[in-house]
Amino acid sequence: QVQLVESGGGLVQAGGSLRLSCAASGTIFRININAMGWFRQAPGKRRELVATITTGGATHYADSVKGRFTVSRDNAKNTVYLQMNSLKPEDTAVYYCNIDYRNTGYWGQGTQVTVSS
Repeated sequence: QVQLVESGGGLVQAGGSLRLSCAASGTIFRININAMGWFRQAPGKRRELVATITTGGATHYADSVKGRFTVSRDNAKNTVYLQMNSLKPEDTAVYYCNIDYRNTGYWGQGTQVTVSS
């Protein structure tokens, strides 16, 4: 069983920064963790991809966050991070981490990020 615990959300003013963390725990064999990433869902909208990072460190970002957000991972800690800079009110959403473990996707419980104008 794989559990994902997220932290780091909160309320910030436009232009500010937040750093999200997501740690995977449970019966995990690190070698079997593939891609890790972040999605977000704003009220009344579909969940959308924000950023992903492969085992080798290759990253992919949504166009809306390129140049402002940085995804990284610490394989020794089974943890994925999302550094969010220059936040905008339209970044307000619940942010979910996701990992591909043995070709099965697992989701965190979500953490609220609210950006005030």
